[in-house]
Amino acid sequence: MAEPPHQGAGDRADAASGVAARLTRPVLAAMDAEGVRRLVVVGAAPVGPAAEGDGLLDKAVPAVVDNVLKDVYADPRVKESELAAGAADWTSVRPPELTGRPLTGRYRTVVGGTPARGRTLARADVAHAMPAVLADPSAVRRGVGVAC
Repeated sequence: MAEPPHQGAGDRADAASGVAARLTRPVLAAMDAEGVRRLVVVGAAPVGPAAEGDGLLDKAVPAVVDNVLKDVYADPRVKESELAAGAADWTSVRPPELTGRPLTGRYRTVVGGTPARGRTLARADVAHAMPAVLADPSAVRRGVGVAC
């Protein structure tokens, strides 16, 4: 029998329960108590700004997705509000639709924005991008869009 796919805090199945938003405040409090400043989280592209230079279809699809999946994106929005209100040096890596494809190491990032025409990205590439974002001082207390 096949093993079910792993799901972690903040996965789409958990989004309606608000688990990421509920966990953010205690994580930030624990970081403060231990003197930890840096935190990198996975967010979602629809939480960030629209990409500059996108065509009409690329501008319309995120708005439709955001409206249809309003409950799914409410959790990451609250999580990012909690991060912004806290003292941590946070960064939210905001990918578009995640895939199970293998690592390519080829993706684009936009600090404070969203890559144009960025529709998908492998989970492995999101993980690959996170250490570079962690080391980028321009990404502190900001979202970073990442996509193929």
